[in-house]
Amino acid sequence: MIKKMRRIHCVHFVGIGGSGMSGIAEVMLSLGYAVQGSDLKANKQTKRLEEQGATVFIGHASDNIRDADAVVVS
Repeated sequence: MIKKMRRIHCVHFVGIGGSGMSGIAEVMLSLGYAVQGSDLKANKQTKRLEEQGATVFIGHASDNIRDADAVVVS
């Protein structure tokens, strides 16, 4: 984990299925963070992230970020 981000465990990505967000989410997974995110529809990127351990919500709702320590928006 990144030293300055030790207090952050779970990161939520709004638009996790996009090319930029999915790449950042994948890096965060590889660094040991819990990753979750939301997108309007499932695609190859969201399926790949789920296979790597991310939680993906289809549709955006405030309840989706309830357990997140940080929210990433592009």
